[in-house]
Amino acid sequence: MRTRLTVRHRLCLAALVATLSASATLAQTAEGGAAPTVILRGVHVLQGPDLEPRRDVDVVILEGRIQEIASGASHPAGALVMDFAGYWVVPGLIDAHSHLNTLDAAQRALESGVTTVRTAGVGGFADVAIRDAVRAGRLAGPDILATGVYVTPDIGDGALSDPRLNRFLADSVNSEDELRSLVAVNADHGVDWIKTRSTERAGRPETDPREQVYTEAELRAVVEEAARHGLSVAAHAHGDEGIVAAVRAGVKSVEHGTYASDATLQLMKDHGTWLVPTLSSVLSFGQPGDYADPALFLRGQHLAPRRVDMVRRAHAVGIPIVVGVDTDYGPGSTARVARAVTFQVEELEFDARYALQGATSRAAELVGVSDRTGHLAPGMEADLLLIDSNPLERIRALQDPLAIVSNGWVVANRLPFEAVRE
Repeated sequence: MRTRLTVRHRLCLAALVATLSASATLAQTAEGGAAPTVILRGVHVLQGPDLEPRRDVDVVILEGRIQEIASGASHPAGALVMDFAGYWVVPGLIDAHSHLNTLDAAQRALESGVTTVRTAGVGGFADVAIRDAVRAGRLAGPDILATGVYVTPDIGDGALSDPRLNRFLADSVNSEDELRSLVAVNADHGVDWIKTRSTERAGRPETDPREQVYTEAELRAVVEEAARHGLSVAAHAHGDEGIVAAVRAGVKSVEHGTYASDATLQLMKDHGTWLVPTLSSVLSFGQPGDYADPALFLRGQHLAPRRVDMVRRAHAVGIPIVVGVDTDYGPGSTARVARAVTFQVEELEFDARYALQGATSRAAELVGVSDRTGHLAPGMEADLLLIDSNPLERIRALQDPLAIVSNGWVVANRLPFEAVRE
């Protein structure tokens, strides 16, 4: 029997959801307790890795996972039913290249619809701590694939994160032995990936992104040591020679890839190397946010068209492309996964399904979590967004999620809803 809630009860529920929206992301989520049973009723769903549309179904969420997607699905006793008839449910977004390292940043990522993040070097092990808090049920998300200290010549404050790294306060990480040592320290802290570089940065006016910083042999030492700990490697690489060195050394993904030649893209294809082009970062050079510097604005005028052209050629070759936005989700940042997906559709004229998969199922495959998230199906984690229209027809709908669920917790609800207890 279904009992409709009174106005007073609805206000209490609304307050509960508002509380979850504001604090469940970064506060206690029942201290490791199970997420509530929630039913999204009468929604349209993009289901499975292929994002196949299904209309007018109920999504049943039990203990943080999707139990059922079906018309007239069974409603467990005590479930909170949220009547979102006519709205679309899509997988939570994955950011495969982020420098997120604070609780505030984690909340901003969640509020943009990102439910899974692979970090790309954070100068310490804050990403590991956030990941572990989510896994313990103390935070609702986002889930983190942590890389810890960046394997780069100058690790900066990362040298303060472990006594074994203090020696790099004054010295660079250069020799193969030093590189292996840094990888091993990261592994001891339980990271999920290793992030290294083969070229200099584009986001600093004083560095030339085409300059190679590690040789193929040095990068191979990183890859081999990572493999010894069961870890894959992502490599920051802009210049063509540096990309070649990284690919031949065996990295799993190339980050940025700006100056890759056709021959180098074919090499990536032959080696099965993935591409995370971080288009949103270079397109924001000189704008408020992550890269607000006039010199970077000028660099972006040259660099952005090169990277856009490279992405088109990489797509034509058949290299798998995954979305990463290269932001720390600071308060001034406007780089977001949904914007990057929109750019691929509207400017690069990629198929909308392919572009969205680059931030969902294909991204999950790259970072190694496709068995639990990245698409909607029974048994998968309840990481999902509610939006106002089909993104395969109107991609900008992704940029304004109306409700967000992470690991079964309602972390945002921006719509009134007809709630019932069943």
